[in-house]
Amino acid sequence: MNSLHGIRVLDLSRVLAGPWCTQTLADLGADVIKIERPGTGDDTRTWGPPFLKDAQGQDTAEAAYYLGTNRNKRSVTCDIAQAGGQALIRALVPHCDVFIENFKVGDMARYGLDYASLKQLNPKLVYCSVTGFGQSGPYADRAGYDYAVQGMGGLMSVTGERDDLGGGPQKVGVAVADLFTGMYATVGILAALRHAEHTGVGQHVDMALLDTQVAMLANLGANYLVSGKVPGRAGNAHQNIVPYQVFEVQAPANAPAGSKDHLILAVGNDSQFAKFCAVANRPDIAADPRYAKNAGRVNHRAELVPLLESIMQTRTKADWLAALEAAKVPCGAINNLAEVFVDPHVQARHMVTDWAHPVEPNLRLVASPLKLSETPVRSDLPPPLLGQHTEEVLGEILGYGAEDLQRIRAQGVI
Repeated sequence: MNSLHGIRVLDLSRVLAGPWCTQTLADLGADVIKIERPGTGDDTRTWGPPFLKDAQGQDTAEAAYYLGTNRNKRSVTCDIAQAGGQALIRALVPHCDVFIENFKVGDMARYGLDYASLKQLNPKLVYCSVTGFGQSGPYADRAGYDYAVQGMGGLMSVTGERDDLGGGPQKVGVAVADLFTGMYATVGILAALRHAEHTGVGQHVDMALLDTQVAMLANLGANYLVSGKVPGRAGNAHQNIVPYQVFEVQAPANAPAGSKDHLILAVGNDSQFAKFCAVANRPDIAADPRYAKNAGRVNHRAELVPLLESIMQTRTKADWLAALEAAKVPCGAINNLAEVFVDPHVQARHMVTDWAHPVEPNLRLVASPLKLSETPVRSDLPPPLLGQHTEEVLGEILGYGAEDLQRIRAQGVI
C-alpha cells in the first residue's frame, strides 16, 4: 500500500507548479483527479515540440512537457466557467481531502469555488492556492510566471557569468521557481492533512512563486541580510567556498584541435583542500597560511584561482576524476542529457521508467526520485486521453449513470 492511499486530491491546477505538486502526491499514492478544460485540457498538452510520435513517426497530440508532469493521475473534463461545471466540482468536494488550484486571485470566488465556500461543504478540506504573488500584498492581482519571478526574486542577479567577464542576467535552465513552489506546496499540504486528521479542521495553504523564490536564495539571502553587501554573479564559482567551481582541464589526446574539456571541483572543507593539493602534487599551497583555511581562500580568491587554473590544465578530465575520486575529493563531470541517461549510477537508481503507452509501447520518462522502503511510489502513465477517466470517476464517486453523463455532456459541462 502506498503512503497516501485513501487521500483524494481534486486538482484544478495546470502547467507546472501545481501539477508538479500533485504529481508528487500521486506518486505517493494519492488519488489525484486532474480537472481539465473540455476540448483543450492542460495547456502543456500542446507545449511542443517535442511531441510523442506514433508508429509511423508522426507527431501525436502528446507533448513531452505534459508527459513529464502528470503521471499517476486520472483525467476528468469539466468546464468550471459554467454553472453546471461549478456544481459538479462542489459535488466532488465532500469526497476529497485536498483541493488545489492556480487561478488568479479572486477567480475561484467568482465561481463559488474559493476556500471560504468549499470549507462549508467539507470542513476538513485542505485547500491549496498556487499563484505568482500570493493571496495578499500589492502584487496579488498580477499574473506571475517563473521567468519573471526568477528576475524579481533575485535569482537572475546571482546566476550567470561575472559581470566583469561579460556576464549578464541569466535564468536557470529549468523553471526552478515553479518546481520549488510545487515541492513546498506538497510539504504544506501534507502538514495540513496531518492537522486535519487530528482536529477535523482543514485550512488554506497560500503558496506564491515569489515567496518561494526569495526563500530559496538560501545562503545568498542570508549573506545579504547579515552583511548588507549585495552579492553579484559569480559564474560557476561559489560565493562562500573556494575552490568550488568549474575548471578547464587538458583536452584528451584524440580530441580535435582547439577542443576544451572541463570538470567541477567542489572542495567543501580545509581537509579536502589539503587532499586536492596532495593529488596535484602541490602540498605547499595547502600549507600556505593564505590558503589553509576557507576564509583565507575566499579572501585571496583572485590570487588562488588563477594558480589552480594553471594546475588543472596539466591533466585530462579522466586523470583528474580518477585521482580526485580515489582521494575522496568532491568532483564531477559536466554531462549533457544524453550522457545523464546512460550514466551507470543513474541507471542503477532506476531514474527512468519504461511504459507501454498506447501510441509508443516503449515510452521512457523520468521517474520519481522518492524511494521508500515500505511504501514504494506508484508508477502509472500520465493520462494519455483528455477526459479519459471522466465516466469512471463520476460513476465511482457520485454514482452517475449513463443518463446523468449524457445530460451533462449535452450541456457541455464535460
